[in-house]
Amino acid sequence: MIQIYHNSRCGKSRNCLTFLENTKKEFEIINYLTNPPSFEELSALIKKLNIKPIELVRQKEKIWIENFKNLNLNDEEIIRAMVANPILIERPIVINGKSAIIGRDLEKVAAFIV
Repeated sequence: MIQIYHNSRCGKSRNCLTFLENTKKEFEIINYLTNPPSFEELSALIKKLNIKPIELVRQKEKIWIENFKNLNLNDEEIIRAMVANPILIERPIVINGKSAIIGRDLEKVAAFIV
């Protein structure tokens, strides 16, 4: 089943959710701000995305800039920062089986969920 890590306050995330609703495919919404992923879940998600943890960080977020930007963090520390502050997780994330993408480009989402 398709899943979407969704933040209702994010326009790109809302657009992706609307797109998924219009496909008539079955999917699950994960409100990651109210139900944050564990360290293990986020690590697995990063593997599905096939990216480095820093690539999933919203580096313009105030929390990142004030608390983490100037630190030399390793991958584990970056993941722990996102677990503790889920607002730092880039969104939306669309998961389809063993793969995932950051769903900011709806054309890529369309090709991904076929």
